[in-house]
Amino acid sequence: MPKQDSTKLTKVSVNLPFGIGGTEWEPDDTERKAAWSLFVELVTRVTIQPLEAGTDHGLLREALVSLHSLFATTREILKQAGPDIGASHRSVGGIAITVLNRGLRPFLAKWHPLLQTWEAQRPLDISPFEHEKNWKHQAKLRSELEILRRDLEEYAIALAVIAGVDYCF
Repeated sequence: MPKQDSTKLTKVSVNLPFGIGGTEWEPDDTERKAAWSLFVELVTRVTIQPLEAGTDHGLLREALVSLHSLFATTREILKQAGPDIGASHRSVGGIAITVLNRGLRPFLAKWHPLLQTWEAQRPLDISPFEHEKNWKHQAKLRSELEILRRDLEEYAIALAVIAGVDYCF
């Protein structure tokens, strides 16, 4: 995708996860900059990197912490961008808010307390990693993390399109 002139409005068409669907509009410079900031935050975290079931890669807790941190980061980006980025589904602001509320919030509300309860049972002589491996729900959480990761990758692609930048993961 060629780099776009930031003074020229260009219509974008994106498909979004979490029941948002497809949308099309002409984002302005404020939306493009906010989309870029959100994109950078998303693609530089574990959020779109596979944490595959049946592997010894990564702690589930770290993945959940990274996902949770997107709330504060997204809020800050949206506040800094101001009301010009909008709150409708045809705006960067509205898309970001919907991703948090429909995608991340239900996932974290389900898994955070379950993992926290298991972590509280860890004997002192067992590492957090070994303890996670012994959790009966760890494979299910890893599987659901993969589904969420694919949705977040779709969101990241949409943000790249809105920002007018090339992307590859």
